[in-house]
Amino acid sequence: MKSAPRHSKDLLTFFGMCDYNVVVADSLGSFEQAVLLAIVRLESGAYGRAILKEVQMRLERDVAAGAVQATLERLERKGLVRSKVGSGTPIRDGRARRFYTVLAEGLRALDDARKTHETIWRGFARPLRARS
Repeated sequence: MKSAPRHSKDLLTFFGMCDYNVVVADSLGSFEQAVLLAIVRLESGAYGRAILKEVQMRLERDVAAGAVQATLERLERKGLVRSKVGSGTPIRDGRARRFYTVLAEGLRALDDARKTHETIWRGFARPLRARS
């Protein structure tokens, strides 16, 4: 087998010459999981600010609104969530809210992430303790 290329532009060509097939799982990060689960919990009330507050409450820390927004956009590009614009409200000076729904593929991704998490932790007592 040939040695790995030194330049990233040659990486795709290199993988095409490998003698083995490596499949990399498209797993969800923990923040993506938190956002998806917030949408599931909020059901029909899942819009940007509500999702942000739910994520902050569950993670017990401050979270930047931009981080949630970027994650929502990424999840939509991945085909895990769908969004639609609702009607404007007087409280928001007529501005509409964007509501999010987790799609079937998003639910499958959450189930897979949970299964992976449980599998890799199997056999460990919690909390972990240092060996002396």
